[in-house]
Amino acid sequence: MKIELKNKKIKDIDAQLELIFVVNKDLDHTFIADKKDLKKLNFKGAQDSTCLMAQSDRLYIGVDSLESFNLRSAAAKAIKAIKSTSYSTLKVASYIDQDESSIQAMIEGFVLGKYSFEKYKSDKSKNRVETITLSTQCFNNQKVDITKANAAIVTAKAIATSTNFTRDIVNTTPDDCYPEVMAEIAQALAKKHGLGCTVLKPNEIKEQKMEALLAVARASRHKPRVIHLTHKPKKPKAVVSIIGKGLTYDSGGLSLKPSDFMVTMKADKSGGSAVLGIMRAVAKLDLPIEVHGFVGAVENMIGGDAYKPDDVLVAKNGKTIEVRNTDAEGRLVLADVLCYAQQEVKSDYIFDLATLTGACVVGVGEYTSGVMSNHAKPTNLLLKASQDVSGELATKLDFNKYLKGTLKSNIADICNISNTRYGGAITAGLFLSEFIDEDHKDKWAHIDIAGPAFVEHEWGENPVGASGAGVRLVVAALQSLVK
Repeated sequence: MKIELKNKKIKDIDAQLELIFVVNKDLDHTFIADKKDLKKLNFKGAQDSTCLMAQSDRLYIGVDSLESFNLRSAAAKAIKAIKSTSYSTLKVASYIDQDESSIQAMIEGFVLGKYSFEKYKSDKSKNRVETITLSTQCFNNQKVDITKANAAIVTAKAIATSTNFTRDIVNTTPDDCYPEVMAEIAQALAKKHGLGCTVLKPNEIKEQKMEALLAVARASRHKPRVIHLTHKPKKPKAVVSIIGKGLTYDSGGLSLKPSDFMVTMKADKSGGSAVLGIMRAVAKLDLPIEVHGFVGAVENMIGGDAYKPDDVLVAKNGKTIEVRNTDAEGRLVLADVLCYAQQEVKSDYIFDLATLTGACVVGVGEYTSGVMSNHAKPTNLLLKASQDVSGELATKLDFNKYLKGTLKSNIADICNISNTRYGGAITAGLFLSEFIDEDHKDKWAHIDIAGPAFVEHEWGENPVGASGAGVRLVVAALQSLVK
């Protein structure tokens, strides 16, 4: 889809359809040319509501305010509303309040809203939108800075297309996307966008003493991979490591999931997929930050060689882990990859992303990620980058010494699950904190994306299925380090 900016009034731009945002239900605004008809149709201009006036070739979209969160969602709804029509060229005025960041949100909404995953469908739907032209004419007569507007469009396209790239990986079935395939995707990404790429195979993983990761992987016919992507600009302003849980499928292992809970477990690679999407966006934007992306790509299956409850595993940092549940496998993979990442890179920030716990979904709902850390600095960086900038919801979950005590083991250094059913998202984060070294203790944050990563209904700018959670959030955090 082509998106362009033209220094022309909206009436002077040739397109088949005009998109008009109705801001704060103001149906009397000068931009509203179909006032009488809209009132006859009882269109109120509520957030995300749409009304297509085919006789005048105008589409009206309600938006409560020009905050990025609202504008992004409304733009996505607009594109979805015309999916089944024959319109292929659209025009829209600029909608900015304080600065051109609202243009970025609007363009992100268009790109994210057009997304669909139909790889396995014989009869594919057609979204005919080919070109969106943005006019420099602003709805409130504010002057648009053309340089900043064009930069906003470039940024929006890089971030949104990288989110869609992530969605595609997550939505792909486990028989078509297993650890070796994830490594191949990373290698192709590196080649196309000028990233460094190292892939560790089983023998090399063993040499690195990642025995916890190898235990999770050993019952699968698909052998594990550890992926390391690098973006190294000259004179970077910061060094950041991002680690992702890449469970290409999770059966639960011998602590077998109920059949209903196995459906959608292709989404357990969402954290690792997000790391690939983040690295794509970082490369396309050529951020002046050194960024390292690590993915532990593993499949957790059952068989005669499966690791078992009651096993004691030795992690890369030498800590022993009593296994009480083989379905708490993601934290075992992350433990080793976190240790490996810290060994390879001394970072200013470390973020890990994982669909780690159902408890996080219970605690904060399907649409919000939980952020945990030993220190306020990395947490605040992510929270500030959350709703207003990235459009992703995130909230802080606090550590405490009482929940840490529930991970105590009588036979090993730590258990892989707590001895209480409560606070499961936090105890998982506390488990991971045991694998952060002293140099990085105050630089690390864990992001549990179990809720928003894969939702089986449409919400905001997100489709049914994979949302690409984590990409926009982390990229916005990285961009804030540059400002």
